[in-house]
Amino acid sequence: MLHLGDLTSAGKDHADTYPSDWQQRFATLAETAQDPRLKAFYAEGTLSGDSALHTVPMAALDVETTGLDPLRDGIVSIGIVPMSIRYIHSSRSCYWVVHPHVELTPESVTIHAITHAQVETAPDLDVILEEVLQALAGRIIIVHCRDIERRFLNASLRSRIGEGLQFPVIDTMELEARLYRKPVSLLTRLFGQRTRPTSIRLAASRARYGLPRYRSHHALTDALACAELLQAQVAHRFSPDTPLRELWS
Repeated sequence: MLHLGDLTSAGKDHADTYPSDWQQRFATLAETAQDPRLKAFYAEGTLSGDSALHTVPMAALDVETTGLDPLRDGIVSIGIVPMSIRYIHSSRSCYWVVHPHVELTPESVTIHAITHAQVETAPDLDVILEEVLQALAGRIIIVHCRDIERRFLNASLRSRIGEGLQFPVIDTMELEARLYRKPVSLLTRLFGQRTRPTSIRLAASRARYGLPRYRSHHALTDALACAELLQAQVAHRFSPDTPLRELWS
């Protein structure tokens, strides 16, 4: 995903609030969604928060964007990697370059290496939407910084089909934030030694678990990197029997 600076707002979604009962939310959305592709996605349902992690089908998701404002910027690529906490199914991965319908800036091209020529011949998100939703349907979605994937997909669909997209996620950045973004007491702020916050970006988080460094800002590679990071986090800090509700949002 496009990281311009350290996105330390992990764990803070935009103004929308998300339910504790995602099964009920999906059942409601399956009835109320107008677009048949969305209806089919919601009709697949989702799991109970009581489900043990080892029983949960997952898909790691990453989007590359032209910037960080979902109302002004657009999606240029999407990567999806099916997985579980035990296996990563790389051979079933999906990757799309997408026409963002906004101008690429030199800065964004430098970061994600997707050029004007590539997006000019790329399909609109609306054209590939059914494929994207089919790759995600019935799975818990794994991301690193939920504000990016949730907000961009929601805004992109609203501008195209008049309906947004809702889904539960496990956010590997938020899981790192639980360790490294704890509130600091007043006494510590007044008298404690000032230290630079520990980075919870994807590469830095992976390094703490001894995972190899990959090329950043390629949607498929970042999705794979996120999948591996979650597996490491579960292995070190949780267990296969941890209920889904302890990690998702």
